[in-house]
Amino acid sequence: MSKTLVAYFSASGTTKRAAEKLASAVEGDLYEIKPAVPYTHADLNWQDSHSRSSVEMNDPSSRPKLADKNADIPGRDRIFLGFPIWWYTAPTIVRTFLESYDFTGKTIVLFATSGGSGMGNICTELASSCPGARIADGRMLNGRIPEEKLKQWAEKVG
Repeated sequence: MSKTLVAYFSASGTTKRAAEKLASAVEGDLYEIKPAVPYTHADLNWQDSHSRSSVEMNDPSSRPKLADKNADIPGRDRIFLGFPIWWYTAPTIVRTFLESYDFTGKTIVLFATSGGSGMGNICTELASSCPGARIADGRMLNGRIPEEKLKQWAEKVG
């Protein structure tokens, strides 16, 4: 088993593709963060203030339930954690994931995908959800990034 885990949440498949490529580059295992109730296309309509994603993102205490809690965190030293950027931050289900495990002594490296937003202060924002972990500033993994560049980045961040 690899000491590296690439965990990701993907609503449309974009982050999933980035996570798969990263897992290959770092020779890490892949784990998909799945909601107990999958998101529909209507749920993801950010222009609808009543859509599920809009309601969740407007409620700081929102913690969507996970489909499972089977990520092998204890056996890992480094966890790459990926997600799409929603409303300039991580989707609330990412906090659910972080709060469901003990990350003490682990290094968490963030990566994200977005049509136009950057990482902003996400690293600082998520720190309270994983006390005892070291969160490393990550990067956007949009587009086609060569595997060699991903390996070089991964070696630098942890």
